[in-house]
Amino acid sequence: MSAPSRPSRFLLTCLFATTLAAFACRTQGSEESSASASATPTEKTAVVASLAAAPPRFLPARPEGDVATIVRDAIQSSSAAGRKLVVYVGASWCEPCQVFHHAVSEKTLDRELAGVDFLEFDVDHDRDRLVDAGYKSRMIPLFMLPGNDGRGTAKFIEGGIKGSAAVAQIYPRLASLLR
Repeated sequence: MSAPSRPSRFLLTCLFATTLAAFACRTQGSEESSASASATPTEKTAVVASLAAAPPRFLPARPEGDVATIVRDAIQSSSAAGRKLVVYVGASWCEPCQVFHHAVSEKTLDRELAGVDFLEFDVDHDRDRLVDAGYKSRMIPLFMLPGNDGRGTAKFIEGGIKGSAAVAQIYPRLASLLR
């Protein structure tokens, strides 16, 4: 039984290294083009290191109210903290959702998803208001990059496989979405 987990850990380790390098390059490039164009190499390294040290986190969405407004507020908060916001839609009964949530909670993906905030909605409770704001999907978990207006966009991934390999199946697609 431990044999299947070794390839999964190996795969995650390889994916982590690739994604971290891509994320660091993308982050450093975007930092250079905006506020830190005149920063020294040491300051630029510190910016990348601080983002890499910021573990991913789930932010529970307000249980009532307009989703687009809730998302816009979260975008502003995450942006001010130098973090990237992803709208996450799951359910308590969804096995891939549970496995991914557990991996983040247990800090398994701290380096791979550093600096990411997941604004968390429950499909069973929030379905109608999510659809009204453009967050519609056929499968969960749903990971969607919001527009500046707080509405859903065409930049998303959805679904996952059941079992312990769920994270290994979701993560590469999520990493691609975050690039």
